[in-house]
Amino acid sequence: MTTSTTEAGAAPASRRTAFHPLTVSAVRRLTEDAIEVTFAVPEELAGSFDYLPGQYVALRTTLDGAEIRRSYSICAEPRPGEIRVAIKRDLGGKFSTWANENLKAGDVLDVMSPTGGFISKHPMTALNHPEDIDVTDENVFVAVAAGSGITPVISIARTVLAASENVRFDLVYANKAAMDVMFLEELADLKDKYPARFAVHHVLSREQRISPLLSGRIDAEKLSALIESVLPTRDVDEWFLCGPFELVQLCRDTLAERGVESEKVRFELFTTGQPGKPEGQIGRPVQVDPSADNFEISFRLDGLQGKVASPTHARESILNAALRVRPDVPFACAGGVCGTCRAKVVSGTVEMEENYALEPDEIEKGYILTCQSRPTSPEVTVDYDA
Repeated sequence: MTTSTTEAGAAPASRRTAFHPLTVSAVRRLTEDAIEVTFAVPEELAGSFDYLPGQYVALRTTLDGAEIRRSYSICAEPRPGEIRVAIKRDLGGKFSTWANENLKAGDVLDVMSPTGGFISKHPMTALNHPEDIDVTDENVFVAVAAGSGITPVISIARTVLAASENVRFDLVYANKAAMDVMFLEELADLKDKYPARFAVHHVLSREQRISPLLSGRIDAEKLSALIESVLPTRDVDEWFLCGPFELVQLCRDTLAERGVESEKVRFELFTTGQPGKPEGQIGRPVQVDPSADNFEISFRLDGLQGKVASPTHARESILNAALRVRPDVPFACAGGVCGTCRAKVVSGTVEMEENYALEPDEIEKGYILTCQSRPTSPEVTVDYDA
């Protein structure tokens, strides 16, 4: 997944991420292809698992002898003592299929400290204290989500609606069919609890609904009609977009054409829109010949310096090289999607192939995604602690 970042998210996003073993306390079936997994967070790790609504965690385990990592958004409003994520089975997805078929209470997985910038710009004074969110004025939030894109959105919606009677939240939620709708009962409960302040518009691409506006795939024409008919565009304080690349990009383009400032649009991608492209080079073996031409990559992590040589002909990512000497270098998706491997270039130059996670101001400050960056100067130094 990839997230846009915000000032409110600067502190939690920059917190050093680390994996901790957590026990699964419950597994709840959401749909035929999706489950909600609750992890118990022991008191001694409470500080490591504070989070803001909209953030995500990475899960790590070993399947068929190989380490596998996947990122999932936290689907519950902040509460101490637990972390909840929703895992939807992806076609051909090794981890999601295993989790849906085998994961049960009592199992233990490695869970990374929460991170991510898909959060409200309305500041909170402390993590795990959603009652402190600054929504004293009248605020309008709108979200467009598809499929499992609902997971961070429902966390944000629950939090801001509970924070103030001045908050209104509109949600457009796209799925193939009614049976695919995740958190259907929870969304209905929110509507019952906040009938005048929460509205959800279910759009089903493969089922006919009474309103043609809510039937079929969301394309440019339908999105414009939705905005004109049910979404209070001019009054919106923040937009939250979460789902596949094509939908998120369509929404961003449409909002930009209508004059919505980019600062008001938060987005998160679950895919890059390039399903046939390998994500990163994690685990790719690279042979280094000391007598040949090599890039010298230096990096700082947890206050310690590391150095590794990378063959110039190999076009190896900085992350892949660093992992060969420091297995604890942070990463989750390795495809330029989540931003976990973010670091700052201290010296030298790099080429970043893809970027679905960093904001323009971060790039201007020298931050890169190390999973997508390769050296272009003989020596490069990056800082994961920056």
